[in-house]
Amino acid sequence: MKGIVLAGGLGSRLFPLTKITNKHLLPVYDKPMIYYPIMTLVDAGITEIMVVTGGSHAGSFLRLLGNGTEFGLKGINYAYQEKEGGIAEALGLAEYFADNDKCVVVLGDNILEKSIKDEVEKFDAQKEGGRILIKESPTPERFGVVEFDGDNIKRVIEKPEDPPTNYVVTGVYMYDSQVFDFIKGLAPSDRGELEITDVNNMYIQKGQLKYSKLDGWWTDAGTFRSLLKASNLVAESRGKKLET
Repeated sequence: MKGIVLAGGLGSRLFPLTKITNKHLLPVYDKPMIYYPIMTLVDAGITEIMVVTGGSHAGSFLRLLGNGTEFGLKGINYAYQEKEGGIAEALGLAEYFADNDKCVVVLGDNILEKSIKDEVEKFDAQKEGGRILIKESPTPERFGVVEFDGDNIKRVIEKPEDPPTNYVVTGVYMYDSQVFDFIKGLAPSDRGELEITDVNNMYIQKGQLKYSKLDGWWTDAGTFRSLLKASNLVAESRGKKLET
């Protein structure tokens, strides 16, 4: 199984910080942001990892991460997203790396408290399809929101003004090799991007999207408020570990 970290984009919501560096290189407490999704994948037992980045600071990832020896990896693969075409387009760049294998995708600005190893093992046991991790959020309108039909997901709605539930799709996606065919069939949204929500809905239409409710806290770090929140959450979790 392959791991993919998506760390492209301009990070315009964090200007002027991101005028001189990629958002995913900013600090979250005592580590660069990009470390956290990589550690999430490594902790889940994934050792083949690609980082998809973009913008004018892409070379900084190579200087920072090198071959991934700090994470116990033999190597890290890299891909470059030439324009801001959306999460799904960035994932599409990893098709040759995935090489028909299943993949676990983590957005580069997502920070999770606990391991996803159990969820990855559940996905590995699936014969086909995808799996997403969902979590209740106090601000669901910022994310892709899950609408249920009984215990199943009926659809995912991207940033709705009137969310049907408080459950949102976190930035962890698990897909089989079908995902790349789905991406090739996508049309750009009103934002001019290929949306990962459309990919999830394609899996739903085939009855092949499973989900798990994420344990522990989760946050993105793509705004000033959420970047501060992420640092505080990590600092508090480290303090608890030191006390035990």
